[in-house]
Amino acid sequence: MKKMGMLCVLTLLVGSWCFAADVVEGYWLSIDEKTGKFTAGWEIKATNGVLEGHILSIYGKPQNEVASACKVSYAGFPVSGDVRKMKVVGEIPWIFGMKMDRAGQWSGGKIINPEDGNMYTCKITFHQADGNKYKVDTLEVRGELFLGIGRSQFWQKATRIEASSLR
Repeated sequence: MKKMGMLCVLTLLVGSWCFAADVVEGYWLSIDEKTGKFTAGWEIKATNGVLEGHILSIYGKPQNEVASACKVSYAGFPVSGDVRKMKVVGEIPWIFGMKMDRAGQWSGGKIINPEDGNMYTCKITFHQADGNKYKVDTLEVRGELFLGIGRSQFWQKATRIEASSLR
C-alpha cells in the first residue's frame, strides 16, 4: 500500500513538471537596441505546444493603432482577415507558430513587425539573469530573413502591469 501511495505521488510530481509553463511564457518588454527605450509590452504564451506573442501596449503611439504597413495576408498567419486593418495592441499573434526545441528555446515560427510589415523566421531563447551579461531575465528574440541573416533583440522580463502600461 505504501508503494502504491509513493507511486501516485511520484506520478503527480512528474506530471506537473511535464505541464509546467516554459520560462519564456509571461510578460516581456521589447527594447530598441539603438535608444535603449522600451518599445512594446508583450505577453508570450503557449497553447497546445505552440507559442504565440501578443502586444499588450506600445510606447509613443496610440494604443488603437492599426497595422497599416502590413500586407493584406501572410503565409501561415493564424488570423483570417486583412492584416492591414488589425489593431497592433490586442489579441493578434504577431509571433506565431513557434515550437519548443527544449526548455527556454523555441523556433520554427514567424514574427511580424507591425510597424513596417516585414515578416521574419523567429527564434526565441531565454537567458537567466546572471548578474554579468544578463542583469535581468532576458529573451533573445531573433528575426531572420534567410540563411541565418537577421538580428536579435533582447527583451526584459516584466509584470503584466508593466507590459500593459507603456504609453
